Amino acid sequence: MSRANSSSLTPAFFILNGVPGLEAAHVWISLPFLLMYIIAAVGNCGLLYLIGQEEALHRPMYYFLALLSFTDVTLCTTTVPNMLCIFWFNLKEIHFNACLAQMFFVHMLTGMESGVLMLMALDRYVAICYPLRYATILTNPVIAKAGLVTFLRSIMLIIPFTFLTKRLPFCQGNVIPHTYCDHMSVAKVSCGNVKVNAIYGLMAALLIGAFDICCISVSYTMILRAVVSLSSSDARHKAFSTCSSHICAIVITYVPAFFTFFTHRFGGQNIPHHIHIIVANLYLLLPPTMNPIVYGVKTKQIREGVIKFLFGDKLGIT
Repeated sequence: MSRANSSSLTPAFFILNGVPGLEAAHVWISLPFLLMYIIAAVGNCGLLYLIGQEEALHRPMYYFLALLSFTDVTLCTTTVPNMLCIFWFNLKEIHFNACLAQMFFVHMLTGMESGVLMLMALDRYVAICYPLRYATILTNPVIAKAGLVTFLRSIMLIIPFTFLTKRLPFCQGNVIPHTYCDHMSVAKVSCGNVKVNAIYGLMAALLIGAFDICCISVSYTMILRAVVSLSSSDARHKAFSTCSSHICAIVITYVPAFFTFFTHRFGGQNIPHHIHIIVANLYLLLPPTMNPIVYGVKTKQIREGVIKFLFGDKLGIT
């Protein structure tokens, strides 16, 4: 295909259709998503502020939690405001390059979220299996380097999505049946061969998701072995309790991710398309909404920090 022809088949903009088949209910659908976004924004920004201000929270576990909170609030901000504009004001047009940018940030940040959960699992492994060396192993430079490597990994693996999508011809229209620009949702609008996109998308998912899940599984296998070998039941309970928040975060993140991934590829004919779209949005919104709540409820230091912030020293917390 010549350069001119390829350029003529690139639309100036796409039209995001929201949730196909439920257009009449868009305003009602937007309300729970708006509530979740407000909780996610307030909760994660509150965690970032609390971790920055409280000296007791200046520890590796909370640095990784701060990184997770920053990733989560950025991720939902990438999609929700645009989605609400579709639902409320029928503003469905998105520029071609803006769509590619949104696609990149959505997938890069979901990869980053997975990587941070993996780092948090390694943090719990070091804390429980090598408690005396915890502070010397996870120093601030090590934490910074681990975060940077995770960030660069996501960028390097996701940036090809934009080039693979940009090369595609779009001669069958520019309507995307979705609320945001997802890699395969955009690719499927094309009239070209998207096999390379599908193969690379699967490969990137395996290199990020499968690798992180393997590391998390190995970490918790080693943690379980270490905890079971403890002689005191109180020590075992304390060790398990330090992991409970992270395990909840893993479940909240990976369960909707697996559902979206497998149904998108293998259950497309059996599950209504509007269910795919709603679950895909929950996949991006549920972890940012629930993580601050889970860590706030289950982590004593964060609970005390919140109480101290809200009530000062009135309750006797120092």
